[in-house]
Parts: sequence; structure tokens; C-alpha cells
Amino acid sequence: MIGTWTRLDAMARAAAIAPDREAAIALVERARRADELSALRQRVSRLSLRNAEAAAMRIAVIAVSCGWCGLDPQAPAAREVADGAFLDLWAAIAHRIDHDQFVALPTLALHNWVPERKPRRHIPIDQLARTEVLVPIVRWAPEGQPLSRLDRLMLAATRLEAHGIWLFRLAETLAGRSPDDSSTPTALRRLVRVQHALRTQLLAEAAELTAAPATPQQRAVLGALAEQGALEPPVLQAAEAVLGIGGRRMGEGRRQMMRRHLPAQHRAWLSAMDRHCAPVRTLAHRGGPDAAVYREAQESLIALRRTYTALVQAAARPTTGPLTAAA
Repeated sequence: MIGTWTRLDAMARAAAIAPDREAAIALVERARRADELSALRQRVSRLSLRNAEAAAMRIAVIAVSCGWCGLDPQAPAAREVADGAFLDLWAAIAHRIDHDQFVALPTLALHNWVPERKPRRHIPIDQLARTEVLVPIVRWAPEGQPLSRLDRLMLAATRLEAHGIWLFRLAETLAGRSPDDSSTPTALRRLVRVQHALRTQLLAEAAELTAAPATPQQRAVLGALAEQGALEPPVLQAAEAVLGIGGRRMGEGRRQMMRRHLPAQHRAWLSAMDRHCAPVRTLAHRGGPDAAVYREAQESLIALRRTYTALVQAAARPTTGPLTAAA
């Protein structure tokens, strides 16, 4: 961030390492009294989309640090809880990026990680995460200290999205495909292999995460985000839309709540996957080898989700050992 926006960057960094919510809220109030928030609000329209997404990531960090992650910034009731100037800035940036609520940290984590060594040309972060060592822009740990558990969790989520790009491609391959199509079981087998690889990757992240430091404030942040359904990685939601697990396990209302933190375009894509993958999901009621492959895909997704859930739980509370193989 440059110019006036460096103040938002500094506020986000300070809020991330604040000892508690009250200290984070005090940072916002000081910025309001100094008219920094209104000055930023007036400059939102000048932001490029890329810079607006970077600002949204910092707003999300501040919001969760203050305990405001469950708020709709444009709802009148929100002003009874949160700072009005901050809500105005939040709503303006939300409008700029066409995203009503952006407190889902895994969704925004891609904007918070950069390669340790600067690449010679612009490369998408999903490619960089597969090939480069990444460092956070906003740290949940003070400078000079090891990354915290929350940092490690967000890094794991970023790598999950990067390596899970094949799940999105396989979802589009299966969309509209007949269950009797010879290519359907082939795509499902590939889905199983990708999900197994992602689970192995998460298990490898577990040791570093459990050894990382954590503070009560960070655990409070994770607890609040989990309660709001804002810790759901988009890549897992894509796999669930294909295989139908999310809709059956959580119910339609619960599923929509988990998706509300995603951009509108992403939510529309998931709804399309719900519809277009319905023929493939009829394999759940059949017999034979193709149905067995479908059930294996469901089971591998369930195992992947349990492993991710165990990683979140390890970040949110003290643990005495690494994730078990049954996680």
C-alpha cells in the first residue's frame, strides 16, 4: 500500500498483534478521531481492483481483531456495535470489489502472502505458492518472532487453494457430465488422487502449526470465525458442490451461510456446480464400479475436511501432539 493507505496497513498490522479486542478497537477509535478513516473512505473510488482487494484484506484483519466479523457493514444495527467511520470504509471497499462481506480469512489469504524473493514478472499467487517460499504481509505475530499458529493456518489454507486448483478444474470437467459417460469415473479417480495429496499436504503442515506460538486473542479470532462459518476454504466448498456432501450434511441454509463470505461471482459458480453436477451425484444411489469410485471420492473428501478441521482446532487451542492419521 502507498500514500494515505499506508495508515490502513499500519492499523491492520497493529490490530493483528493487539493483546485483546479492546486494544484493537482503541486503534480504530484513534484513527477515527484523527480523521484517517474518512480520508481513506474518500479515496476508495481511486483504487485499482487489485489494490482494493489488498485494502479489503486489511479491513478483514481489523474487523476480526475487533470482534466484528459477524457484522454486515451496511446494516443499521452494526452501528450499535462497531465504529461508524470504519463501517463506512468497509462498505465502500465492499462495493468497490462487489463483495458484501469479506471477513473469510482463507478467501483473502491469497492477498496476504508474497514470495520471499521477488519474481522477475507477475505470477499468480497460486503458482507462486507451489514453487516459492511465502511470507505474510500482515503478520499475526510481532516482527522478529516466529509465525503464530494463525499465520501458519492461513499459510496452510493458501497452499491448499494453490494446490487445489485442480479440484476446480475437475469440477468443471464433471459439470453436466452423464454418470454413464466413460470419462466420469476417470475424472472422479483424479479427484480422489488430488484430495489424498491435499490431505497429505495438510498433515505435513500440522507439525509446524502445533509448534508455533498462539495467544488468547488469536484463539478468540479463530473461534469467532469458525462460529460464523468464515473458515471454510473455497476449494473444499467446490469439491462439496460436486459431490453433494455439503448440501446433505449441513442443509441448504447452512450451506449458503458458509458461502456468504465469498465474492458474488464465486457464489454463483458454486450454485452452478450444485445444478450441473446433479447427474453425477445420482451415482450415490447406484451399484457397480463407477458408483464405488464416486463413494471413494466422497470418503476422501470427508477425510480431507476432517484433517482441515483438526488443523483449525490445533490452531485454536493448545495441543499436546501432532494430528493423528485418523484425523
